Amino acid sequence: MQPLPYFQFRDFPAGLEAQVQQALQEAVTGRQYVLGPQVQAFEREFATYLGAGAAVGVGNGYDALVIALRALGVGAGDEVVLPVHTFIATVNAVLQVGAKPVLAEPDKYTYNLTAETAARYITPKTKAILAVHLYGQVCPMEELQGLSQSQNIKLLEDAAQAHGATYKNQLAGSIGDAAAFSFYPTKNLGALGDAGAVVTSDNAVEAFARKYRNYGESQKYTSEQVGINSRLDELQAAVLRVKLQHLEALNTERKRLAHVYLQELQNTGDLILPQTAPHCGHVYHIFNIRTRYRNELQAYLQEQGIGTAIHYPIPMHLQPAYTFLSHRAGDFPIAEKLASTSLSLPLFPGLTEAEQQRVVEKVKAFFGR
Repeated sequence: MQPLPYFQFRDFPAGLEAQVQQALQEAVTGRQYVLGPQVQAFEREFATYLGAGAAVGVGNGYDALVIALRALGVGAGDEVVLPVHTFIATVNAVLQVGAKPVLAEPDKYTYNLTAETAARYITPKTKAILAVHLYGQVCPMEELQGLSQSQNIKLLEDAAQAHGATYKNQLAGSIGDAAAFSFYPTKNLGALGDAGAVVTSDNAVEAFARKYRNYGESQKYTSEQVGINSRLDELQAAVLRVKLQHLEALNTERKRLAHVYLQELQNTGDLILPQTAPHCGHVYHIFNIRTRYRNELQAYLQEQGIGTAIHYPIPMHLQPAYTFLSHRAGDFPIAEKLASTSLSLPLFPGLTEAEQQRVVEKVKAFFGR
């Protein structure tokens, strides 16, 4: 039997690959390769889709975080409250702008940051809250907005895993003061390489981001501020324009596949299945299950030719790179429990019914041994 990888690129919906290749050919033929018409069009179309004021295409999702933080005025001496259960890019971006990452426990049901937890870490030095919409589900943004406004601090969304996810009918990335998106190939809206965007409805944030991504220039050879080179590639923009047209279909398929898992795997062993919070439209970038037998289950599925992943195996506060934050084991028990029990099952557009049933059967077989 063919091995089933954790993730695989498939031609879904059928014909998408051909459309992408045609868009690439047209972009090459256009011979404008840097900040050309494809980037400009994608920025307009993505902002319109989100219901946001503007999207600024940048080189990758990490740069989007860094640029958004700088655009919001975060810098040396400031503190940024963010969840301890996240990918390292979130913490690194805060460090890159010279600020201090202040780690907070995630919610034990949704694994997202909440206002109740974030509020415990607000100090006079807090400049922003960085809300990470983990696994495809939006944080409880109404409460986080209320907290940030009451404390006169900024609210930044890390929407790298939440393209098309909703909270109270608002799309992820359109709610806070600014948002950072990654279009890494495996994302719900993925390019064919690194790509990202800063999204905002704040004119000052947009203006800063547009200049900062392009050496600090709005006019060639006139440096208005110190900037960097982080521009969305014209070819990647052409790809994203095509895929954006199919994002709702891609997300609908992810939700359908997730529903199958949720139905088929309930009451299986000690499995804890994903929970969707009220008012949230989950898009299942990751289908995360939990079990105290995580390592054994992962090994068993690997023996059966089924790939899985762990998001994330080492909590942020216990990573060797961040010992200077002076945390120790036991400081964040929820995050530590997530790290030792979480396992991500294959879920991607194009996964066949037979392949998914094989995953379900093998998971059940493991717990029935």
